[in-house]
Amino acid sequence: MQALRELGGSGTPAEVRAKIIENEHLSQEEISAKRGKTKVNKFENEVAFARNDLAVAGYIDKSIRGVWTLTEAGKTVDITDEMASELFKNSYAEVSARQEGDGGTLSDSNVNTVRYWIYAPGQGADKWEECYKKGIMLLGWGEIGDLNTFDSKDEMKQKMKEEYGGSSSYKNSAHATWQFIHDIKPGDIIFVKKGYYNILGRGVVESAYEYDENRTDGYNNVRQVKWTHKGEWVINHQTPQKTLTDITPYADFVQQIRELFDNDVLDEEEEEEIVYPSYSVDDFLDEVYMDEEAYDNIVGVLKNKKNIILQGAPGVGKTFAAKRLAYAIMGQKDVDRVMMVQFHQSYSYEDFIMGFRPTATGYELRNGVFYTFCKKAEIDSDNDYFFIIDEINRGNLSKIFGELFMLIENDKRGIELQLLYKDEKFSVPANVYIIGMMNTADRSLALLDYALRRRFAFIELRPGFDSEGFKAYRSNLDNDKFNRLISCVESLNREIGQDESLGEGFCIGHSYFCNLSPEAIDEKTLSGIVEYELVPLLKEYWFDEPVKVKEWTENLRSTIR
Repeated sequence: MQALRELGGSGTPAEVRAKIIENEHLSQEEISAKRGKTKVNKFENEVAFARNDLAVAGYIDKSIRGVWTLTEAGKTVDITDEMASELFKNSYAEVSARQEGDGGTLSDSNVNTVRYWIYAPGQGADKWEECYKKGIMLLGWGEIGDLNTFDSKDEMKQKMKEEYGGSSSYKNSAHATWQFIHDIKPGDIIFVKKGYYNILGRGVVESAYEYDENRTDGYNNVRQVKWTHKGEWVINHQTPQKTLTDITPYADFVQQIRELFDNDVLDEEEEEEIVYPSYSVDDFLDEVYMDEEAYDNIVGVLKNKKNIILQGAPGVGKTFAAKRLAYAIMGQKDVDRVMMVQFHQSYSYEDFIMGFRPTATGYELRNGVFYTFCKKAEIDSDNDYFFIIDEINRGNLSKIFGELFMLIENDKRGIELQLLYKDEKFSVPANVYIIGMMNTADRSLALLDYALRRRFAFIELRPGFDSEGFKAYRSNLDNDKFNRLISCVESLNREIGQDESLGEGFCIGHSYFCNLSPEAIDEKTLSGIVEYELVPLLKEYWFDEPVKVKEWTENLRSTIR
């Protein structure tokens, strides 16, 4: 920040780093020492990481490509060691309050989810031996330089066109380099491939991205990896052609590859235990706009019933609350003990439990996600496991659960039944808890039958405008227009709740108004929420009462003028 101030408030990354070196009186030897034994420019990484924290906190604007500019807050704030400590804490909390689907529910971006990657080490896997011996993974396109210097994929594509020429769009190449630096995280699992059907190894990522300027083969982009397996296995599923692919969303494909290594450990008898971040009830109450009594009630019902459904209108934070409820009960963010799926009209028993799937040579019997999850929980019976089902009322529950519909009942856990496709007795372990989410404001969905209702407890999630957490968030924004808009929405919710054709299940949730910062909130932002999220919802609610829609539309608009 001081370097930017001395540059007049704005500068390129290179100018900022040069100014820091000048101010700190760093010699070339000291800079080289910062780069470490692998000659990776960690000094540039440190500056880039600091820039990102400052941008999240609102002190640096990086919207102009290749230029860092101090905001008004950045120009005037006092720079102290205490501020640096507080800045990192606040920027991390800010990242954790993002919005995702479900009409604005909060996201899970601060959870260190383990991801699975398919990776090709060079042409024809010709870099695999080197990678294995040195405990690294290599990525090409090194001629474009340190990937830390690029602020977007477009910048990478442009640099690749300049460096390599040709008519290629470099879309996939830029995506791979971007993922290599930004999306892969320590703890992620790497599966090494060769060709379409061969798997050569497995490893666990151990470091952040590094740029090795001394390599002359173009493979300058490096990450440290602990390789746990080496060999050659053949799979039935064709692997992607790309150099680097995130296969986490493809659960069946991931499971097929993981099964190759279940009973084949090369370097050690047991895999190294992963230490997950702790997560307490206080953390839950800080993040989820809910009071402690409501939390205790939900936990009590879930422990007793084994299966619950969180229901409510879009925007009350069902998805966000479900995952963090699991983390709070476990006491840590153990993502290996939490699985989430989304039901839809085409979801079937074959997807969920077991069924025949086409392969390159015919058909084979494949395990479904719930079957695999239960088997994992069965081995680890001392710990709780949580299976989360989004949009549970969109699926045909009898069709999806099949004969297991009875076994999910709390008093039927551990009882075995014969499976449909396999000569095997199967039971749902007692340590598996099912959390479903259901949208109560969607008229297109049929009501749930009594068989389902008997097996689940239903918990209504309501807007959290009155919660202490949202009040603190509102106070931090300190914006009069925002306050007027929230007050209007609270009045609107009272009318929706009293409407005989709607009721409390249709109230507008607080998540529509999250993910705002004091620096970013303005009339345009609030107007976007009103015009493109709230007004269309009111038109759906009161499709046969246009006068009421017009009245409340005007009320909402008037609060932000």
